[in-house]
Amino acid sequence: MAAGLAVALALLAGCSSGNGKDHNDAAPVRTTSPAVVTPDSTTSASSPGPTGTTSVFPTTESAPWAAVPQVRDAFAVLQATYNDGCTTPGNCAYFLNRLLTNLDDLDRSMAASPKGSGHFAQPRAWIRQMQHALGSDVSDANLKRHQAQLVRTRDEINTWMQSHPSDYR
Repeated sequence: MAAGLAVALALLAGCSSGNGKDHNDAAPVRTTSPAVVTPDSTTSASSPGPTGTTSVFPTTESAPWAAVPQVRDAFAVLQATYNDGCTTPGNCAYFLNRLLTNLDDLDRSMAASPKGSGHFAQPRAWIRQMQHALGSDVSDANLKRHQAQLVRTRDEINTWMQSHPSDYR
């Protein structure tokens, strides 16, 4: 039950702009840079949870108190970005921030997977390339400059995952 609640919270956090505004308003600027996540850096034995408890599970940036979702769940959230984009006026910053957060969360899920991060070497390499291109600048302007790479990374991962159905079913 707790795992299901954690996944639901992570999904809600991934869909929310986090500022109480309608998603057509300007999206908030992320204040942290996307980090390259290694299996060792995903476990936070001293991360306090929402009730003051300590988590020994990897956590997500979008929901720091929640355990990292399974790869299939993180991939499903990423796939939901196919119904969104920069075509709606005022939506581009929201979409690009959402896409970046979903890719970062999928990377954490892959790193924490019982299959081992080596199983996901190619998709994680695409995410690291994207993170390297963005550097520490996750401003709306820089995300817009790298829009094609963000979308390409999502699409490459989608193609890879479609050839690995046991990872998302």
